[in-house]
Amino acid sequence: MKSGKFSKNKESDGQSEFEQLLESSFAYTPPRRGEIRNAIILQIETREIIVDMGAKQDGIVPAQDIERLDSDVRNGLAVGGEVPVYVLNPRDQDDNLIVSINMGLQQYDWEKARQLLTSEDVVQVNVTGHNRGGILVRWNRLEGFIPSSHLVSVNLANERSSAWNEFAANPLGVKVIEVDQDRRRLIFSEREAQKEWRAQQKARLLSELKEGDVVKGTVTGLRDFGAFVNLGGADGLIHVSELAWHRVDHPRDVLKVGDEIDVYVLTLDRGSNRIALSRKRLLSDPWEDADKRYHEGQLVDGTVTNVVDFGAFIALDNGLEGLLHLSEMGDGSLKEPYSYVKKGDRLNLRISHLEPEKRRVGFTQRWGTDAATEGGEGEAAVNGTAEAEEAAPAEETAPEASSGEQSES
Repeated sequence: MKSGKFSKNKESDGQSEFEQLLESSFAYTPPRRGEIRNAIILQIETREIIVDMGAKQDGIVPAQDIERLDSDVRNGLAVGGEVPVYVLNPRDQDDNLIVSINMGLQQYDWEKARQLLTSEDVVQVNVTGHNRGGILVRWNRLEGFIPSSHLVSVNLANERSSAWNEFAANPLGVKVIEVDQDRRRLIFSEREAQKEWRAQQKARLLSELKEGDVVKGTVTGLRDFGAFVNLGGADGLIHVSELAWHRVDHPRDVLKVGDEIDVYVLTLDRGSNRIALSRKRLLSDPWEDADKRYHEGQLVDGTVTNVVDFGAFIALDNGLEGLLHLSEMGDGSLKEPYSYVKKGDRLNLRISHLEPEKRRVGFTQRWGTDAATEGGEGEAAVNGTAEAEEAAPAEETAPEASSGEQSES
């Protein structure tokens, strides 16, 4: 009775072991070309490394693959250590299983590249070559590409060979914008990295700057509404109204790209990362001492800054600006100013009306220089004032904001 039971148990154990062996045989999958597996180093020789990858035969890492390894990685290999290997050839002509540690390690880089695609962090790459479509780069153990449309530092079409060599010698800051390991396609963008870098620099500047600071910057762009100034990695804006004390029609009238200037930090908007700057706050306010430097009847030279239907705005060399009314141009008989003066003209004229407390000044050309020569400047000023009052029609007086009201003395 007992022996029968023992026979059944033995038979059952044998069947279970057979099932396990059968199941394990079905579970085993032979190495495939292009597959990456973890392996244990069994033996390290000068010309090859033997690894156990859980296959029916050990893998062989050939000499040329060992030579491609970084010296730090190569010196860190040890028997018993675990390394990722890439299956180059499951069965070569000598029936060997050929694998690559170098390409296996690239798997880590592909995983890191996918992480960078999500995190959008900036990394450094080294330039290895270029073609008509862009430049070739190396990042860790991977080859990558930067399309021309994503380059900022170089123009491949125009760059001289000498400039290209200097460019290729320096690493580039880039962001990963595409990862396709199956096609071994890794695309970077310098342009996106520049945006990220500028945003970081602007955030740093905003944390360091204070309103009222005076800093040095370089003019990087001119627009109708103002000038952009680089403060060391981030741009601030000088609105056209903050460029000078006199009227500025366009920033190019007072600045050009590349100018290095001092600017006053007007406002900081940390919520929108905007920096408002001023140039005129660092220039002397011409109205502060206008009553000491100028008087009614004084002969002055000025530049036309703008021409309007009722006259022309004139800026003196120190920035004081006022109106030459149409009725005070030439002999006073002009119907329109555009055929008589244009922006940028230098004119010799006299101050007809000066109100420093209201920041207003008016000019006239109806006081000829002959009167000043014959009767003296003071006599010409008095007589000229009376003549201007009689000749100026009340209905043509300039609007109050135009700084060109006629004298009522």
